[in-house]
Amino acid sequence: MEDRQIVRKPLRVRERSTRTLDQRLSLRFPRLAAANSRLIARLPPTSRLRQAALWRGARLALEAYNRRDLDAFLTGFHPEFEVFPARAWVEAGLVEPSYRGPEGFREYVGVWDEVWGRDSPIRPVELVDVGDRFVILSEAPLRARASGVPLTGTFAIVTTLRDGLVIRQDEYWDHAEALSAVGLS
Repeated sequence: MEDRQIVRKPLRVRERSTRTLDQRLSLRFPRLAAANSRLIARLPPTSRLRQAALWRGARLALEAYNRRDLDAFLTGFHPEFEVFPARAWVEAGLVEPSYRGPEGFREYVGVWDEVWGRDSPIRPVELVDVGDRFVILSEAPLRARASGVPLTGTFAIVTTLRDGLVIRQDEYWDHAEALSAVGLS
């Protein structure tokens, strides 16, 4: 593990965004986008090209998520990917233990929007690339839809890649727990 390459970069998103040309092309030509992702994923984490592509891809995906453009968000995802919501949400009975594929993800986002509303953006702070996985550390300023009670917390997503495509996402409400999940302290 000592020779493992890890790259950490600050990550921010724009509050207002629209689909970019590369997102439109990825939606129109998904096989070409997947081939590009496979090539980028083969590069070591310290590659400047990989860093730029991963950073831009994460930024664009989070911007798409925040505006609820789920088609654009899901570019770069394997058709059989699985999302594992934060354990606290599962234990509280708010969500299922996992959601599979685009339709499952849309169902999960629907539950999120029921509880928090669409005005609860993810605000990333840092991207940590550890090779076949990467971590997005963020702040999540939330406001309960029913009561209006505000809640600000940390939120993290651990994303696993296979052949350059997202195959799994694990969510955490604690940055340290997410970093520990990828072998970092």
